[in-house]
Parts: sequence; structure tokens; C-alpha cells
Amino acid sequence: QVQLVESGGGLVQPGGSLRLSCVASGFIFSKHWLYWVRQTPEKGLEWVAAIGTGASRPQTSYAGFVKGRFTVSRDNAANMVFLDMNNLRLEDTARYHCARDRQPYERTVESEYPNIHDFGALGQGTQVTVSS
Repeated sequence: QVQLVESGGGLVQPGGSLRLSCVASGFIFSKHWLYWVRQTPEKGLEWVAAIGTGASRPQTSYAGFVKGRFTVSRDNAANMVFLDMNNLRLEDTARYHCARDRQPYERTVESEYPNIHDFGALGQGTQVTVSS
């Protein structure tokens, strides 16, 4: 059974930092592109970052609104993906989910606002609240 479990969310002041973690199970982790997406009532599901399958230097991609502030990384030995978030803003408040692509070795999710069914699996998420 494919599972993705996120952790690391919380309450942080503007300008602060958080590290989100996601541990995966039930599939061959190293074969899949992984994503971080976030969800708010206003925007629904919004793509944040993606990381490819390369073992040493996987390809990474970011939404424009997080470039230079967020960093996605993965540890294939531990079946984990991370999102380091710096200089957090009020508008970063959301529930953050990690997700897996549907196909091995391919990035198939390109939409700025993906549908939950675009992913092979989506975790339950961890809440990030940025507030002074």
C-alpha cells in the first residue's frame, strides 16, 4: 500500500523557517518524481516544487512564488523527501502535501493548479501557519 506521511508543519512568524519532511512506503521510492503541493480554501491545490529521480543531483523545479526561498531535496536511502522553507510569508499559510508521480521515471504533473487525480499518491498533509 502506497503511503506518504508528512511532518514538520507548525506556527511560524513571517520571515521564519520550517523544514517539512515526508516519509514514503509501499513503492520503489527512487523511481518516482516527487512533489510538494499546498492547499488553501481560496486556491485549492497549488504546485510548490518537484524533484526528479537522479541519484546524485536530481532535477528540481519550483513555482515562481517560492524560488529562492524554498529548497526541495530527497534521501532515497531513507525514502524521504524534504522541503526547506525560508523567509516565510503570510501567504505561505496552507496545508502542505507531498505527492508521488503516477509513472516511474517521468514527470507528468506540470500544472500550476493540479488535480488530486494527477498524482499516483498524495499524503494527508501538514499545516503551516505563518502569522505574527
